[in-house]
Amino acid sequence: MPIADRHVYLTRRVAFSSGHRYWRAGLSPEANQKLFGELASPYNHGHNYLLDVTISGHQDRDIGMVVNIKSLDALLREVVVARFDQKSINDQVPELQDISPTIENLILHFRSVLAKTGWLVLDGKTVRLEALRLEEHPRLWGEWNEESMKLSLTRTYEFAASHRLQAPTLSDAENEALFGKCNNPAGHGHNYIVDVTVTGTPDAVTGMMVDLMALDRAVDKLVVERYDHKNLDVDLPEFQGKVSTTEALTVEIFDRLNGNIPATLAAVRLYETGRSSFEVRAG
Repeated sequence: MPIADRHVYLTRRVAFSSGHRYWRAGLSPEANQKLFGELASPYNHGHNYLLDVTISGHQDRDIGMVVNIKSLDALLREVVVARFDQKSINDQVPELQDISPTIENLILHFRSVLAKTGWLVLDGKTVRLEALRLEEHPRLWGEWNEESMKLSLTRTYEFAASHRLQAPTLSDAENEALFGKCNNPAGHGHNYIVDVTVTGTPDAVTGMMVDLMALDRAVDKLVVERYDHKNLDVDLPEFQGKVSTTEALTVEIFDRLNGNIPATLAAVRLYETGRSSFEVRAG
């Protein structure tokens, strides 16, 4: 395939630090508390944000690049870093002074200023804006995918549990041969990390697609409290007579959350170790 025909995806990251608050100046303290719940405060708090911008296009035949990355950097410095870094979003970013500075609204803002129609021009070359990922905290981030036109929010939780991989339909020798050390009769444990991804449309007033505190309470009750410091094979009826693989645990967690959290569940990703993760997606 000729070099100019190759379609390449490029992701570039920028960082900025900003303060913000969930508080509407025209509302009473009681109204703000009702609107934003536990997140309501008339005072700013800050975050070290990470924004990943993914674009796509064909390699330039002469320079071998999708675009000159220096040009992309210059654009991101202009519309993101210069306007947000070391700023109070509520007070110093005019377009957002009357909009709640949630992750969801910030992603939609960056999409608009970068490529309102899904395309942007750099050095006279048109490329497609494919995706945005904004991390407010290592355990909380949002994403926008241009192809699906969907906005999502991911929250991370953790629990510790033990298990033994032992298939009841196999002999002891077959189980040992199949599962190796994971078939240890005494079992073994993991510090599981679970990413819960929800999707939807941000509320026009709060800018949130989900009440994070309500989501936390639901996941804590349905997942963390149920599995933390438990032996999956001994303590949990859902694994009686089954192999307690992380695949099976991921499915169980998805099914427990689906329809039982205050948002539309899009996916559950479960990390067994730093090298292995499993995901179940809606649909």
